[in-house]
Amino acid sequence: MAGILANTILPPQPPIHLPVSSSRSRSIRRTLVMVKASSEPSDSSASVSTKSSEPVAFTAPPNFKPPEPQRFAVKPGKLFDILGASIGLLFRFGTGVFVSGYSASFVSEDEVPPDQYAFRLGGITLKESSKLGPRPEKPIEIYEFEGCPFCRKVREMVGVLDLDILYYPCPRGSPNFRPKVNQMGGKQQFPYMVDPNTGVSMYESDGIIKYLSEKYGDGTVPLSLTLGPLTALTAGFAMIGRMGKGNMYTPAKLPPKPLVFWAYEGSPFCKIVREVLVELELPHIQRSCARGSPKRHELLQKAGHFQVPYLEDPNTGVNMFESAEIIEYLKQTYAA
Repeated sequence: MAGILANTILPPQPPIHLPVSSSRSRSIRRTLVMVKASSEPSDSSASVSTKSSEPVAFTAPPNFKPPEPQRFAVKPGKLFDILGASIGLLFRFGTGVFVSGYSASFVSEDEVPPDQYAFRLGGITLKESSKLGPRPEKPIEIYEFEGCPFCRKVREMVGVLDLDILYYPCPRGSPNFRPKVNQMGGKQQFPYMVDPNTGVSMYESDGIIKYLSEKYGDGTVPLSLTLGPLTALTAGFAMIGRMGKGNMYTPAKLPPKPLVFWAYEGSPFCKIVREVLVELELPHIQRSCARGSPKRHELLQKAGHFQVPYLEDPNTGVNMFESAEIIEYLKQTYAA
């Protein structure tokens, strides 16, 4: 189906005090929970600890073969899932679909080489670009779950800033990362962000959004993310079509390494996969690739085709497209 559009539990650490030089910074500081971020690198090769001392070996399902990508196709029986997941685009005005500073222009077909990404449809070639801020050296870590409207707000900002995020899913009833958030910050509240690049950890979606925009953007927050209660309300309405999905824990085996998930918030195909990643409590690095992202070209070079969602599983060696098949693969491989 095509796409359109851990660390060991740490005890609380001594506070770290950051320099504050402006009224903007003072507003951020009020929402910071000053605990030290993990000193271990947060990349796709990082290990994820489990409560069991016995290592679990993971392999692909028997006779598994990654499917061929089918552009703009919906698998039979999945149409209502995709339609339900698309409702969020309307309520949230497409926030998270475009990278900051997005621009596009129509060009001739031969102006963009075949091995470079451009949106091509029926003889039309659209060249896209964006303006990115500083890039973090290590993936920022966010503890959250799919069914939380405040978490959605942060994910939308991640798409706008084109950031790679190491997500630790915290669905209700999950045994690993919800307790860890309580250990690190003192309460189970979501989203919770840890930035290993600066040592900053914090709760509160609006504070996280402001921090990310100032640290990794130009300080600008999209209007649709600055409307206070109205933002939270529309983010909640955006979940009506998939109500209850991505909220509750499904017993699963925790992999030693985070999965790598190429996706972006505005894609309904990506959303239905993320619901399962969250329900199974599977840590994953999301390589954000909204419209205008240079990572679209990167995925084209890596896989020979651009389409999202795209999953890389370092625990089994499986790399694959197609949302419906990814969901089946995740359940067969990791569900307990």
